[in-house]
Amino acid sequence: MLRSLHLRDFVIVDQNQIDFDAGFTVFSGETGAGKSILIDALSLVLGGRGDSSVIRQGAERTEIIATFSSNLAISAWLSEHDLEQEDDLILRRLIDQQGRSRAYINGIPCTISQLRDLGSQLIDIHGQHAHQSLLNPQSQYSILDTQGQHTHLSHQVQKSWQAWQQAQQAYDEAQHSAQTHHQELELLEWQIQQLQDLNLKAGDWELLSQEHLRLAHAQSLLDSAGHALHVLESDAGALSQLNTALHQLQSVLSHDPSLQNIYQIVESAQIACSESVSDLNSYLSDVELDPERLEHIDQQMAAAFNLARKHKCEPEALPALLEQLQQKQQQLQLSIDLDALLARVESAQANYHQLATDLSLARQSTSQSLSQQVSAAMQQLSMQGGQFVVQLSPCEPSAHGNEKVEFLVAGHKGVKPAALAKVASGGELSRISLALSVIASQAARVPTLIFDEVDSGIGGAVAEVVGRLLYELGQRHQVLCVTHLPQVAAFGDHHFLVSKYAQDSQTVSKIQHLEESERIEEISRMLGGIEITSTTREHAKEMLGLKN
Repeated sequence: MLRSLHLRDFVIVDQNQIDFDAGFTVFSGETGAGKSILIDALSLVLGGRGDSSVIRQGAERTEIIATFSSNLAISAWLSEHDLEQEDDLILRRLIDQQGRSRAYINGIPCTISQLRDLGSQLIDIHGQHAHQSLLNPQSQYSILDTQGQHTHLSHQVQKSWQAWQQAQQAYDEAQHSAQTHHQELELLEWQIQQLQDLNLKAGDWELLSQEHLRLAHAQSLLDSAGHALHVLESDAGALSQLNTALHQLQSVLSHDPSLQNIYQIVESAQIACSESVSDLNSYLSDVELDPERLEHIDQQMAAAFNLARKHKCEPEALPALLEQLQQKQQQLQLSIDLDALLARVESAQANYHQLATDLSLARQSTSQSLSQQVSAAMQQLSMQGGQFVVQLSPCEPSAHGNEKVEFLVAGHKGVKPAALAKVASGGELSRISLALSVIASQAARVPTLIFDEVDSGIGGAVAEVVGRLLYELGQRHQVLCVTHLPQVAAFGDHHFLVSKYAQDSQTVSKIQHLEESERIEEISRMLGGIEITSTTREHAKEMLGLKN
């Protein structure tokens, strides 16, 4: 349930805090006072699109905070998205002059899509132009599937249709381009065979380069290492000289301890020289001239350079290129495997038809109950004898399933139902739309329902029936309604007045809760007339007592 809404610098509201209760709440006010600001603000804090145009003139940013009572479903959603659990759920939305938007759930930054996903479980908004969308075939599918609670199944049908069409397209393309694919496959096989014959693995190129460098300079390496060894270990070499120096220093260490440090340094040099002599001997025993191996590596590197030049890459990239060509080969082989592609088409088609059949059965049941419910509601809304029919007609398979959904209506008894767009007037559309909204909301799982001037185009006794319907709906849900009809406003459990006034050369909107006496004045104003008389007030009091 929505508990409060805080607005700051939003459109023409400088700052306003609105606290909500359960039941049926109405919002009224003069035309242009900003009654729909509430709806716009809630749409934004629930993840709707917004830009800097919603910021009050002269302000740097707008801020909207909505507080809701939490429940088990909301707690589960928060846990799933690793968000903080609180006693209340707090949604916050900020938009600055640059159009940047920030959103928070319980004080933690979140994405707009997360806000939208969570918002769909909190509030359902029925707009004032809902009756116009009734004429849209897409909306008629959506209304029927939403009422029957098989929207998920309809989405599965849509996805399976797309999978079927994609599989069919791949099969058709493969049939038309089989010859081209065969030629491309032959080229790929030849390129792959060349790379496989080269047998160059990842990291091999660097090892080959190092070995080639060593073999190509093997003689100079042997000569230089041998000469260095001679310099170190000959009779007059460095090692012999270091041994002599150590012997001389050791003989006089007892005479002057300060020579100890020098002795240790010379000793370290002698040890290092001795190890170098050992390492050079090992190196000379390992290094050998191998012209055959050098020639083999020369040939292998030349082949690698040649392939790299053909494929316009570096030699070290050839192993990765081989993997890419092999993957492309597999994809191409699959694309020209007509039997496999046809099997995929048949599987996707069978899956679609199974899901579409399930959806058809679900729609058949829902269409009957929805037709009966709306027809019954029409009798209450001054359309006695009227009939509403959800007609399902078989059609070619599509993303919507195997049937065409069409809403038919008969305005009064004895008339054959016909397409809604052809026979329904604006007032009838409004009433049918309202009936659909109320019926759909009775099965809604969201706790809060909002109706934004859905009572437009009606009046008189029908308006009183609408008010009673919304009041009864408020016994099961929290219902908020923006209205211009006194008959509807009189049924509210709570009443807010939206007004505007001038402040510092700017127009500012205010939303205030009305007490009983204030409600009488407001409903009297809504009843019309230049001057509110005692008769008008009595009429307003009488209307307020209708729900009791």
